[in-house]
Amino acid sequence: MPRRILQIIPTLDQSGAEKQLTLLAKGLPREEFEVHVCALTRGGPLEVDLATAGIPVTLIGKRWKCDPYAFWRLWRFVQRLKPDLVHTWLFAANAYGRAAALLAGVKRLVAAERCVDPWKSWELWFDRFLAKHTARIVANSQGVRDFYVGKGIEAVKIEVIPNGMPPAPPCSTTRQEVLSELELPGDARIVGLVGRLWPQKRVKDAIWAADLLKVIRNDVYLLVIGDGPHRERLEKFRDQCEIRDKVRFLGHRRDVARLMPHFDVLWSPSAYEGQSNTILEAMAAGVPVVATDIPGTRELVVDGQTGFLVCTEGWPPNATTVNKTVAAGLAKYTLRLLDNPALAQQMAQAARKRVLDEFSVETMVARYVDLYRRLLA
Repeated sequence: MPRRILQIIPTLDQSGAEKQLTLLAKGLPREEFEVHVCALTRGGPLEVDLATAGIPVTLIGKRWKCDPYAFWRLWRFVQRLKPDLVHTWLFAANAYGRAAALLAGVKRLVAAERCVDPWKSWELWFDRFLAKHTARIVANSQGVRDFYVGKGIEAVKIEVIPNGMPPAPPCSTTRQEVLSELELPGDARIVGLVGRLWPQKRVKDAIWAADLLKVIRNDVYLLVIGDGPHRERLEKFRDQCEIRDKVRFLGHRRDVARLMPHFDVLWSPSAYEGQSNTILEAMAAGVPVVATDIPGTRELVVDGQTGFLVCTEGWPPNATTVNKTVAAGLAKYTLRLLDNPALAQQMAQAARKRVLDEFSVETMVARYVDLYRRLLA
């Protein structure tokens, strides 16, 4: 009889952890595991993918940061389902999910930590307390593992399973069609930045870098894809830099996979990450990456081979001012790629091969299958 696995996550939005959960849930062998997914707060676009794959999805409807009624509903759901193992993702689900599972008598708990989280303060107390009752904590990079070991989580409990990324789908849209759709000139060179518009992503540094590039080349356009609470102030900053003509905010889009193959470069100026799905998607699509040299990212981008890493030494992750050194690094390496098409092509091929060889979905799923088997033995 298949062993019952319950995956709990805050939402099913189209974001990094949610994508990885969906890939894992769809990839687990059905003859061995019966998979259920529970969204703590709300559903989202990935709910359709799970339903299409025949994976039951339950929505709890948590409304507030502290929602006792939602906790009671979750506990009752876990009690009725009687899972053999509960796997939680991200802080809210790690807290609510593990506590509810313990109260319901579940013996085997796995928690996923997906990011280096300098914002955590009192939350770390919950992490440390619940870690005592957790069989394994899965980090998606060595950088995340090191962060939580440094915060008092036992190293022996943390297992590193990197993200998985499927090969880029065939692209039926031509570059000229994309340029026409975005109202860009036919000779435009595209730099892409994809992510939530939040201080962590350091979009101001990218806008400053685009301004530097404009001085040297007049054909470079920065496309910022994503949305968030800082969009208005970032657009205002762009206008203050007088670079509205070269920086476009496209908002949240469901067709990033269609646009990404036409990027000449992907920028990732983040202050901290766990392991960026966006970088993996760009590498799988054969797009060279220029990114900040931070834990997690340096495990994906091989500097000088699949892209370039920009030094961030002495850079506080919570800084709100533009880091001109990072901006200059983004501009410098992008210029090198745009001026040397052979180098860009070489890096694109190396990036695609690295994802296929080391970050495939099959490899990621196999590592989780091995972990589940060991815990359920």
